[in-house]
Amino acid sequence: MSGRTYLGLPAFPEAAAQSTRNVTLRGNLRHATHTIRDKRAKAVAELDDWQRLRAAGAAIKTRTLRHLDHYLEQAEAAVTAAGGQVHWAADAAEANRIVTGLVRATGVTEVVKVKSMATQEIGLNDALAEAGITACETDLAELIVQLGDDLPSHILVPAIHRNRSEIRDIFRERMADWGRPAPDGLTDRPAELAEAARLHLREKFLRAKVAVSGANFVVAQTGTLVVVESEGNGRMCLTLPETLISVVGIEKVVPTWQDLEVFLQLLPRSSTAERMNPYTSMWTGTTDGDGPRDFHLVLLDNGRTDTLADTVGRQALRCIRCSACLNVCPVYERAGGHAYGSAYPGPIGAILTPQLRGTDSELDGSLPFASSLCGACYEVCPVAIDIPEVLVHLRERVVEGGEVVRGGRKVTIRPAKGHAAERAAMRTARWTLDHPGALRTAQRLASRTRRLHPRRLPGPGRAWSDTRAVPEVPAESFRDWWRRTRGESTR
Repeated sequence: MSGRTYLGLPAFPEAAAQSTRNVTLRGNLRHATHTIRDKRAKAVAELDDWQRLRAAGAAIKTRTLRHLDHYLEQAEAAVTAAGGQVHWAADAAEANRIVTGLVRATGVTEVVKVKSMATQEIGLNDALAEAGITACETDLAELIVQLGDDLPSHILVPAIHRNRSEIRDIFRERMADWGRPAPDGLTDRPAELAEAARLHLREKFLRAKVAVSGANFVVAQTGTLVVVESEGNGRMCLTLPETLISVVGIEKVVPTWQDLEVFLQLLPRSSTAERMNPYTSMWTGTTDGDGPRDFHLVLLDNGRTDTLADTVGRQALRCIRCSACLNVCPVYERAGGHAYGSAYPGPIGAILTPQLRGTDSELDGSLPFASSLCGACYEVCPVAIDIPEVLVHLRERVVEGGEVVRGGRKVTIRPAKGHAAERAAMRTARWTLDHPGALRTAQRLASRTRRLHPRRLPGPGRAWSDTRAVPEVPAESFRDWWRRTRGESTR
């Protein structure tokens, strides 16, 4: 049993229209996101040099991405020298084949997993299930999602859309299907829920032979992998099994330990609002008598080098998966994570997913429009990703088409369907703004006919005016007012 996948989900407008009608979901999201962002603001305010740290994080990531080939080769050499094995995966299918083959070679049929965005991105749990291998999530929130046959809806708190009563019911009904059942008389008290999960997972930790993880960072200098977490389940997975397989996006590389120090200040404050994570696990290859005997690092591309070729969109690869942008986004707060149809919800998902997967599908083509462009996401991003800039850039790609890189090759994509009226309107507006006489005539005509203007726009404009008030046209344009009150000519 592997849970659900994001494949086949509807486009964002349709999914969001459904989720915004779920009163319980919106209440859960509002409470959780406001609580997290308020705590984050206090944690960040403790540092006088936060903006300098933020600039340093952005600069390190930008420099690393510019020389990514060098640092990846350095990391590979260091991991190999330390006793690990490095595997390169061009896409999700290849990564899944590699991991499945490694697990099969051990002869086990169950693995324990550390929370990992990369493995969610490639659908690893489903690939393992098809091979007869059960992947057991050990992060508490991921466990809740898995037991509920659900999908994660938040980068940091995957079960943010569930309240504790729903979690109690899931534990009561589904824990026995995966291992140790929930205790009799389980209530929705957080302490009892946590203890039920602890007892359920302890048996899996003690018998696990193989673990699968991701990594927050890979230090190229020494080949060291870093996982930060708050519960301790990651530490159990990373140390107890005999074999450890880590699936890591190629953008997670940082050059040196000095660079890592910057991110270990930025990440906990931006994600969990802590000064440092309770558990920061680091390992370099294998060591006799300590930790796993076999270590495999699977370096995942899956669209990342194509994204790197885009001089505007590549800044999305600076993301350190803190989820701060989700917690301040008014769209995410109301629509929830499932509406984005990807392992990466919220503002970062709206710019990362269309670049990793392309904009061909209706879902992926709709994501750059899933934003109000308010800019709150950019203000809180610890590595200064200008998400609104990338959103506008991707909107242009969807509407106008053009040259992009796919599979390492330049291709020309056609404009998406459904935007013909928008393109015509923008071209008309451009021509009008380039001709002052036409602009004056249009403004006067709009003013004189303003009493006839509808409250809702017809045709394609209806989608816009269904959720917004059409602005009232003034009785005269600014140019006419200026001429009338100042008596001066305008050009």
